[in-house]
Amino acid sequence: MAPREDQESLIYPPGLLSGAPAARAVVEQEVDRSCARDLNLDQIVASVAADREERDLITAVLFRPLRDPDAVRYRQEVFKDLEDPDLLAAVQRFSRQVSEVRAHLRQLERMRDRHQRQGWLLDAAAIYCDAVTSLAAIRIAPALPCSRALRSLHEYLVSYAASPGFTTLAGATRSGKEALGNIRYCTVIRGDRVEVSRYDGEADYSAAVLKTFERFKQGAARDYLIPYRVQPGMNHVTAQITELVARLFPREFAELDEFCRRHAGFLDEAIDRAARELQFYLAYLDYIRPVRAAGLCFCYPEVSASAKDIRADGTFDLALARKLATGRTPVVTNDFRLDAPERVIVVTGPNQGGKTTFARTFGQLHHLAATGCPVPGRQARLLLPDRLFTHFAREEDLAAMTGKLEDDLIRVGDILRAATSGSIVILNETFASTTLHDARFLGSKLLTKVMRLGALCVYVTFVDELASLGEQVVSMMSTVVAGNPAERTYKIVRKPADGLAYALAIAEKHDLTYPRLRARLNAGEPRSVQAAPADGHGDLA
Repeated sequence: MAPREDQESLIYPPGLLSGAPAARAVVEQEVDRSCARDLNLDQIVASVAADREERDLITAVLFRPLRDPDAVRYRQEVFKDLEDPDLLAAVQRFSRQVSEVRAHLRQLERMRDRHQRQGWLLDAAAIYCDAVTSLAAIRIAPALPCSRALRSLHEYLVSYAASPGFTTLAGATRSGKEALGNIRYCTVIRGDRVEVSRYDGEADYSAAVLKTFERFKQGAARDYLIPYRVQPGMNHVTAQITELVARLFPREFAELDEFCRRHAGFLDEAIDRAARELQFYLAYLDYIRPVRAAGLCFCYPEVSASAKDIRADGTFDLALARKLATGRTPVVTNDFRLDAPERVIVVTGPNQGGKTTFARTFGQLHHLAATGCPVPGRQARLLLPDRLFTHFAREEDLAAMTGKLEDDLIRVGDILRAATSGSIVILNETFASTTLHDARFLGSKLLTKVMRLGALCVYVTFVDELASLGEQVVSMMSTVVAGNPAERTYKIVRKPADGLAYALAIAEKHDLTYPRLRARLNAGEPRSVQAAPADGHGDLA
């Protein structure tokens, strides 16, 4: 709603998501989700938004990365302020209370009884006044919040709480609650007849009943009550009793009528917007809380829209870490860096060694950094890309008239036509469906085009030769436990590709070498088996 006449002198604060007014329409803007599934960002966003009231806003913000470093820092400042537990608790309470106010106001449309609607509005105003005054009075040692967004909001709340409009609302709310709270009446039920009268010192039997049954109490009992949601409605009997009470106390209910007439639109637009936008920060902090509790670090990265010298220390796949932290499973962290003229990371090594997870981590890190969120890692310096492209393997569409290789070529072609020098491209096992010779040829052509663009790139591949294409390429490898090549460390380190896939070690671990398979088949069935190659290991070598 628009500000009332007595509040027009107040300067509305900027949004908490951006200092620009355009942030108010954030949900209405187009959202790019093209890489969400490949990077598991869809899982992260769905879990962050969950069933929160502002899940649409949260989803839109998390799927809309920023390109302006100052806009990113604007949100980072808010997250840093909320590291203070006292301020966080105050902000959580404020957001929760304003959400309760909105819920109360929505329920008004479902209520038929006039007195109940009026009482519900009065309750909503009381919650609202407490939310405003409580956050306006907060003081965080040694100073007020240092973020631009929360400082502006706090200054606005202080001015708003002192404005004539709000002080009148707060006074009328207090007066109305006290007046209604002091009403005492008696209800006498005789058969189907109900009588209502003013309370005149009649005995209160509730205390006597409790005292009588106190002797049967045998310590704390388990609560078997199951809570269920009910609509805040009145049946016809309760409505008639309320109407009789209103006749017995005409002054108090007349004041309630006047309160509702004057203050029906009490909810301030800026305060309502701030409480909604705060849910983005609170939801993300709730999501990463168990990951932090598991001992993993989050940081506020340095960001740039142009500098491509990037690095991250102790980073990890957030979606995977969230699942592992719940099960108390240790999470392996990794580091990476690109120093000029390096632009491409080629990741090789044995299967099931964490290569795809590393690629997802790289993408998640840059996307989350561009939304202003704290990112996994001890420290990081990252690029704000104009767009993030991914190419991960997909199941072959049997209805399509194209093969797997053709589909890869079409998708890669679309990426190369759309990418710029400010983009990030993540390629996972591209051209894996073809021969080694063709994969080497196509991969070389693809990486050459990416390097000419100047885009940052991560390429997960089984073709070791791609890791040494030039000075722009950095080779990283997934590693195995020394002395036990069948066991993965899930550490991705900066080192030249060594061409070892450790397939034989895996086969031996699972008893699947060619000699063992042949012996088992011969023992089970009297049928012939093709002779093994000269090395005795077959295709598993």
